[in-house]
Amino acid sequence: MPKKLDDYLEEISHYLTDADEREEVLSELRSHVLERAEQEGGTDAAVEKAIAALGRPRQVAEKYLDDKPIIAPALRRYLFRYTSLLFAIHLVFIGLAVAIGRSYIVFPFLFVPRLGIIDAVMYIPMALLADFGLVALILYFVTRSRRDVRLPWPRLALDLDRVNPRTAGSMVANLLGGGLMLAIAWILILLLRTHGAFFLVRIPAGEFEPLLRPVPGRLLSLVVIALLVAGALERFIKAFARSRLVRCGVTAVSDGFALLLIAAALSVMNPGMFTASVPARLHAWLNKTLIWILLVTALIVAVDLVTNLVRLGRRRLVK
Repeated sequence: MPKKLDDYLEEISHYLTDADEREEVLSELRSHVLERAEQEGGTDAAVEKAIAALGRPRQVAEKYLDDKPIIAPALRRYLFRYTSLLFAIHLVFIGLAVAIGRSYIVFPFLFVPRLGIIDAVMYIPMALLADFGLVALILYFVTRSRRDVRLPWPRLALDLDRVNPRTAGSMVANLLGGGLMLAIAWILILLLRTHGAFFLVRIPAGEFEPLLRPVPGRLLSLVVIALLVAGALERFIKAFARSRLVRCGVTAVSDGFALLLIAAALSVMNPGMFTASVPARLHAWLNKTLIWILLVTALIVAVDLVTNLVRLGRRRLVK
């Protein structure tokens, strides 16, 4: 048999996904080529002509794959649904890994190593690709099983059309809220320039001194300012954006950014960050109180992030 025919069929086999039918398809194509070549004299040139008449290997294989999708059409919307939900949960664990300095393993679905802030930013795209690949693999096996499988979907998966439409009242509220946040951020920047921080404590002499040591004080101050500025930008964009998709996406980005900032704040929390102006017996209490405030805030933001990412993962997008 001509080597060119063997190479041609071998290339076609790379595109065929069903192992049970691969040999049958290749045998059918081999017989077709040889039969047509025999009608033309059976020479190598006749074989090459018959191969050329069939077309490129990928095009030939696709004719046999038209009714055999990798993921069944009825399951494709679950690809984005489950990926968005899994990625949102992944993001929450990434924030915890940065904040607490621990790795998390939920085999075989989730692994988050100990990460710094820069490491977390680089890790997020990899996490998204891993979540997408895992969901696609599961849906592929569900498709191959050819069974009538009803996949679950949690109630928290709200449709995008649940997002409140833009109204004159919401526009004014967002503009006022964004303006107020920028005003507060500007005041805090002035305090930061004057005192080196805006976490201050009044001493007996009637003056104000920083509550925190320089490094954690400046970091936490910058975190608060960044949160206010990000919140203001989110509200300004939502005030003018008509698309529910845009408003939902902006909120998700803002939530993700807020989680990273909260994680940065939690990474420096310890009883030794307070200055000598604070009584020693209050150090541990203040540290625990601030940690709980940040954790509760992170939980609220994480729930909102999960909800918005799930909304973005829905196929039914209403603008």
